[in-house]
Amino acid sequence: MAKIDFGGVMEDVVTIDEFPLERARELLRDETVAVIGYGVQGPGQSMNMRDNGINVIVGQSKAFAQDWDRAVQDGWEPGKTLFDIEEAAQRGTVVMMLVSDAAQKAIWPIIKKNLNEGDALYFSHGFSIVYKEQTGVIPPENVDVILTAPKGSGTTVRRNFLEGSGINSSYAVHQDYTGRAEERTLALGIVIGSGYLFPTTFEKEVHSDLVGERGVLMGCLAGVMEAQYNVLRKHDHSPSEAFNETVEELTQSLIRLVAENGMDWMYANCSTTAQRGALDWRHRFRDAVAPVFDDLYESVVSGKETQIVLEANSAPDYRERLQAELNVIRDSEMWKAGAAVRDLRPERRKQS
Repeated sequence: MAKIDFGGVMEDVVTIDEFPLERARELLRDETVAVIGYGVQGPGQSMNMRDNGINVIVGQSKAFAQDWDRAVQDGWEPGKTLFDIEEAAQRGTVVMMLVSDAAQKAIWPIIKKNLNEGDALYFSHGFSIVYKEQTGVIPPENVDVILTAPKGSGTTVRRNFLEGSGINSSYAVHQDYTGRAEERTLALGIVIGSGYLFPTTFEKEVHSDLVGERGVLMGCLAGVMEAQYNVLRKHDHSPSEAFNETVEELTQSLIRLVAENGMDWMYANCSTTAQRGALDWRHRFRDAVAPVFDDLYESVVSGKETQIVLEANSAPDYRERLQAELNVIRDSEMWKAGAAVRDLRPERRKQS
């Protein structure tokens, strides 16, 4: 491990320098990694491992034809590297639970009965283990229970791997039956394409992840964008102007500067007028939303948020209701304006 100074706090991290790809391959040489689920995280992690020379199979229910067909299109062969969930679990020595959290609860009896002594049960989210009273996911004592959680979508896991950059991941060991659970975890973290790995616990991972998704990364971001866009439209700014000032400049310019060298560097590369306004107003926004984040964190830790997820995602009409909610966003003036703005980008115009 390498010791890195994170703003005055020293943390351990693992990179490919400390844990080379060849070492990971050697540790996983005799393993059969069964990726259960080909929805969000499954494709990226499985294809990255396949490209890294790992023996990988995919378990996917044919009932979800879209995901099964996508797996076939990605080169997984039915009966050879693509199986139903139960057969994949039987064949795997590492069983990766990459279906949705609600689906993990539903398929757990099938997975549990097909775990053998010494297998590794792998998660990319602490949800099912931490909230076991709600999910019923309680692993047997004779398996390793491990976690590698990429800090991004499955699409980004794959895209960053192909670009050679990788995506940062947290890792944790919940149960070490074999005595080599940590090595297994790190090896898997390397072969799925992590940029670097940092230690956590299942509890801290799920708490931070659920807060982040509901907060800055998705929920808060969408809400703040809508609020600013609506204010500008209320004061008679055009949809194009409101969208560009709210979303396009953020995603196409400023956030890239933040990713490059940090918020201060982004500020330093903006006009003095923008700098002054941002520096003055950031405190007001921080103080305004701080109580909301306190409420959010408590809702996550208490299990309220996970209960909402399980109930909603287990409803028979879940997919229809979800699509209806997504359609409201897509069909709003703001995101219709966004579609028009994206179509005007030079690369899109060249394609058409």
